[in-house]
Amino acid sequence: MRSPLLNRDMRDRTITHNSFVHIVCLVVLILIIYSNTFKAPFQWDEDKYIVNNQIIKDLHYFFNPSVTKGFEFYDGFVKRYVGYLTFALNYKVHGFAVTGYHIVNIVIHIANAVMVYLLILLTFRTPFMVTSLSRQNTRYIALFSSMLFAAHPIQTEAVTYVFQRFVPLVTFFYLLSLVAYIIFRLETDNQHKAVLCALYALTLLSATLAMKTKENAFTLPVVITLFEFCFFAGSIKKKLLYLAPILLTLAIIPLSLMSLAGTYHIDPRAGWTVAYSQKEYSFTQLRVIVTYLRLLFFPVNQNLCYDYPIFKSFFNLPVILSFVFLSALFGLGIYMVMQAKLKVEADTEEDKTLLMHLPVFRLMGFGILWFFITLSVESSIIPIPMLICEYRVYLPSVGIIFCAVTGVFLLKENLPSPTGGKIIIVTRASRQPTAGDYCKPYAGSLLVVVLVLATVVLSVATYLRNDLWADDLKLWEDTVKKSPAKEQMHYNLGTIYRARNMLDKAIEQYLIAIKLKPDYAEAFNLGLLYYKTGQMEKARKELITSLNIKPDYQQAQQLLKSISR
Repeated sequence: MRSPLLNRDMRDRTITHNSFVHIVCLVVLILIIYSNTFKAPFQWDEDKYIVNNQIIKDLHYFFNPSVTKGFEFYDGFVKRYVGYLTFALNYKVHGFAVTGYHIVNIVIHIANAVMVYLLILLTFRTPFMVTSLSRQNTRYIALFSSMLFAAHPIQTEAVTYVFQRFVPLVTFFYLLSLVAYIIFRLETDNQHKAVLCALYALTLLSATLAMKTKENAFTLPVVITLFEFCFFAGSIKKKLLYLAPILLTLAIIPLSLMSLAGTYHIDPRAGWTVAYSQKEYSFTQLRVIVTYLRLLFFPVNQNLCYDYPIFKSFFNLPVILSFVFLSALFGLGIYMVMQAKLKVEADTEEDKTLLMHLPVFRLMGFGILWFFITLSVESSIIPIPMLICEYRVYLPSVGIIFCAVTGVFLLKENLPSPTGGKIIIVTRASRQPTAGDYCKPYAGSLLVVVLVLATVVLSVATYLRNDLWADDLKLWEDTVKKSPAKEQMHYNLGTIYRARNMLDKAIEQYLIAIKLKPDYAEAFNLGLLYYKTGQMEKARKELITSLNIKPDYQQAQQLLKSISR
């Protein structure tokens, strides 16, 4: 028996050609909207985590990770071995020339957009989905889902912020594992057992690499299991046989954490600590998830570091409303997945149309559940130093995007025909038009135009957002403007001003940081600025205050000795 993925008629070859064009369009789009980032400097804590990270400067550490025990970044290295390896390879090839790091991030983003495209196409070839929409519309769903994913400005923090490479990289392995598993299941009737073994091995290998890249990969076996039960037929025993080895990969991350017993700790970003309890974090995340959804549909007022309120009780009105909304959305996802069962018989034309479209509801429900599942590791009960980060939505956005795009095309196929055309129900095997192939040129075209415009608008927004990332002064001025009450943002902007010899502005920002947090020791680099401007008495006062807060502050100690001489 020939593979259903290889057994294609002339029409399929034409579609394959179109797929190639679609992928080329994806690549060109991403290269254009990220073209202004190739020389974007290392930002924020990247000097700490990349430039001054001794682990990535020596590939020998990757052959014997245990020798790095005791190093500052040992715990992150053990948990995210694959991601750190890519940084080490970058350093080996071109040192700290930043362009090379950006090229790798952009290439990974391109690969992810292609994976999203393939994921949608393959999903519509599964037994449950194969007769759900017209073939043309399924390919458009794949195209626009991948385009919107690629062009969305919320992805810039994951792609342009070099150190967040862990996010697009884990997404690549995540999607590759799922795509390989889907092809494996579609190929189960293939007589070439070597092909099946290779596909399943790729599934397990990609899952393992994902687990050693970032912790949110822990949800991958859950998503694969959900996909299996949603879109493939077969007995429970058969399904569990396929899924068992994949489910075993759930142990990888817990084992990595156990290996860090006695050494593992939360590695605060640039001096950040967790300033809230587990309950406060959980209550706040309900509101944060709603913010993520708002950013996906209305990406305005993006911020590198949000000044987000901490909610201390479930009974705060914003928390209650967020809980109700998210519960309804999650319930809708479950309902759409559970109710989308094919009927054996359909007596009326309306029943036949419903028969065709029920699988699409399951796909949309799967997209909603994808969002919640993939976000669960970082937005649940485990406190993380930063309450909200845009890069955390990179992987979850895939589900919401293909859910929304699928909904648009479902609407397109059900809009009344302006010419009064009637719906025609036929089988896929006949190669004749399906339920969606009737005359709706105006309304259907209008929806496609809306998606095209959305892609254009998001692309422009991404390019403009990347303009900020390309200039550290613009980025931090924007961040301070949006988060004026966060002392570290003023300190970071002051440091940028100091590096550019804009000393008066630097002093102003340091003073604001100290006013916001009088015990903020690092902000007393103000003493260094007073020293440079000849204000020795002020410099001495600031340095002494800094050392009272942080006695081991070596930079302040050395400068104070210099003044005393």
